[in-house]
Amino acid sequence: MNDTNDLTNQFLIAMPSLLDPDFYRSVTYICEHNANGTMGIIINHPLDMALKDILTQMDIAAANKSISQIPIYHGGPVQVERGFVLHRPSGHWDAEIKIADDIAITTSRDILIALAKGEGPDDALIALGYAAWRPGQLEQELAENAWLTCNANPAIIFDTPNQNRWSDAATLIGFKLEQLTHQVGHA
Repeated sequence: MNDTNDLTNQFLIAMPSLLDPDFYRSVTYICEHNANGTMGIIINHPLDMALKDILTQMDIAAANKSISQIPIYHGGPVQVERGFVLHRPSGHWDAEIKIADDIAITTSRDILIALAKGEGPDDALIALGYAAWRPGQLEQELAENAWLTCNANPAIIFDTPNQNRWSDAATLIGFKLEQLTHQVGHA
């Protein structure tokens, strides 16, 4: 794979015809895309849980109630018991991988402790699980028109209300997904 096909730091936007419950109307932030496959975090499927639930399990106290209420997202169907923090800016966390100049992903406990104290990164999206594709699988799905791709916009990840992320990501490339249908018409 050459750099022109690298989808790292891009959004993967599900087409309306993609009915898989894990990916229906999803926006996935691609953290890594190379010859070994693809890994990403779904950024718009909140779970029915908040950071307080994770902090309680890890015996970490939150500094205040607003920190406890940070939503947790379904990052994808792979290793759903594993936590990921997508954040900006990057920092000095134990298990941090820098994805772009201003975005990193971290899986270590130290970032959760910092978030609980109110000392974490300025922006964070916390997810359980991740999305993954084996080599060539995502390219095949793209060829089948299951997805749209575009350059990621951090404002959609960290500032846009969850319910608007799918449509707002598509508008980055001029699409209004709500006007598309997965049904075929007959003339």
